[in-house]
Amino acid sequence: MTKEVQHPPRRRRWWVVAAGLLVVLLAACAAFLGWALSPYPAEPAPLAAAEENPDVRVRDAGDAVVLEPARDATDTGVVFYPGARVEPEAYVASWAPVVADTGVTVVIPRLRLNLAVFDANRADSAVDAAPDVETWYVGGHSLGGAMAATYTGGDPAPEVAGLILWASYATESAGLDTRDDLRVLAVAGGRDGLTTPAEFEENGRHLPESAESVEVEGMNHAQFGAYGPQSGDGEAVLSDEAARAELAEVTGAFLAAGTDPR
Repeated sequence: MTKEVQHPPRRRRWWVVAAGLLVVLLAACAAFLGWALSPYPAEPAPLAAAEENPDVRVRDAGDAVVLEPARDATDTGVVFYPGARVEPEAYVASWAPVVADTGVTVVIPRLRLNLAVFDANRADSAVDAAPDVETWYVGGHSLGGAMAATYTGGDPAPEVAGLILWASYATESAGLDTRDDLRVLAVAGGRDGLTTPAEFEENGRHLPESAESVEVEGMNHAQFGAYGPQSGDGEAVLSDEAARAELAEVTGAFLAAGTDPR
């Protein structure tokens, strides 16, 4: 006589599958959180040099890093979103010479999970770190810049004077191409392997016609900050110091042209 094979109840099989999927999901979430919560840290030497600049005050506001001019401050400020998984301190070396030369205040917020995509409206509260500032720009590096552009194109549109993009671009959905009330600066690196010059040029059509676009030849993606090499990036021709100097010159000139002394 043939013995009948006993199969597990269908409900039990379903629970086994569900439990397996839950384990996979939890493992994926843990891996993501571990990745997101391990940002690129600021390189110590450039950060220390910027903090020792007598013309700039750098302070930790808890949920943001703030750079203020030591004297001759203007009423203008910039909220600057870091790139994906890059800590705010990594941009102090890039912004310090701009602050010293123009008198603007820069607020670099700490973002939820170190990703601007989860904190696109962070500028709403970041401005509280500099209550004396009256005119605000927003900006960012890489993903941070894209989210700053999305924020700028929000409905209702925030009261900002302009947008500063470093190695970044606005998407069509931001709706900035028809705006005539914004000053926009977009800076690209000629050796950027992550936001390539071709992508930068192609997406320039999503910015207002009046936008200023500048390419720094020989500069790669990571040189917009000071956090070391980044996987997938191009090989820079400029030194880090030279790249940041050119970036500061371009950004400072743009801000100075639209800034009135306090």
